[in-house]
Amino acid sequence: MPSIYLIMGVSGSGKSTIGQALSTRTHLPFFDADDFHPQANVAKMAAGQALNDDDRQPWLETLSALLKKQSQNGEGAVLACSALKASYRNTLEQDLTPPPLVVYLKGSPELIAARMQARSGHFMPPTLLASQFAALEEPHDALIVSIDQSIDQIVDDILAGA
Repeated sequence: MPSIYLIMGVSGSGKSTIGQALSTRTHLPFFDADDFHPQANVAKMAAGQALNDDDRQPWLETLSALLKKQSQNGEGAVLACSALKASYRNTLEQDLTPPPLVVYLKGSPELIAARMQARSGHFMPPTLLASQFAALEEPHDALIVSIDQSIDQIVDDILAGA
């Protein structure tokens, strides 16, 4: 079993929900990358503006340091993080031995948009979903899991692929 799981995908794909469920099943600590955004990033997204690479870099470096600490202290981690681009994933994975298991939660824009419309209390507005898909560089070296199934089935798929 990997010590670090990186649960990635566009906003609304279920990263936090799946990450928490995986954390419960594996007894690894769960971290939501959204909790580590600086206030300026949250305000920008809440205003309907997509983040750029300069906005994201310090946030990614903070998350990378967190994963490195969790790996080195033997606690492991489940991190829910959009990690849309290969360069973002490279930043998160740097200096991690063994490398994390990257899990890409894949779903159609229509399904994810419907989920985003149904949720409340999140700073990411559904209007930014198109920018998420535009920025997404689908990973070729990840475990790809379809989100059109139950939470338990998704977690089962992740554990079977680990």
